[in-house]
Amino acid sequence: MKTEMRFVAFGGQGIVLAGVMMGEAAIADGKNAVQSQSYGPESRGGAAKSEVIISNEKIDYPMVVQADCLVALSQPGYDKYADEIKPGGTIIVDQDLVDAGQPPEGCAFYSLPFARTADRLGNSIVTNVVVLGSVCSITRVVTRENLAAAVKSNVPSKFAELNLQAFSEGYRIGQEALSGKTAGNK
Repeated sequence: MKTEMRFVAFGGQGIVLAGVMMGEAAIADGKNAVQSQSYGPESRGGAAKSEVIISNEKIDYPMVVQADCLVALSQPGYDKYADEIKPGGTIIVDQDLVDAGQPPEGCAFYSLPFARTADRLGNSIVTNVVVLGSVCSITRVVTRENLAAAVKSNVPSKFAELNLQAFSEGYRIGQEALSGKTAGNK
């Protein structure tokens, strides 16, 4: 089974690191993974994209052709890639940063409070980790334990507790979304 994931955001939102951590978790799960990234010339505020392919088989081509899952933290990123989602795919957006309008037909759609949750935890810098928790619980592409371990190994030790809390909160809101307790899901 192969899963192609595309994360889009503005530079500075940590989306490239999120893709790296997702790939590391997949490898720890015994799967193959490849991660690629692109971003504008601006260090912050420009377009950023991180693509991850996770497979039980050998990965022939390292670029996402048609995403099974789109995660969007920016309106321009959503607008550019929403129509390129695989039929029956999953779209996950930040409800305060992306107005999805009418999402592509036949897709699972989740609009969640990523940035708001990070702000509630006291530091917007962990928004990308809140995203990872939700993506993990919704897609189940990687295990919770290995993704949490990837988060812990990729952040400064003095921020490990905050990031693991952000991951747990993201996982929780993803679970609520799956059970239909979160508004904005279709």
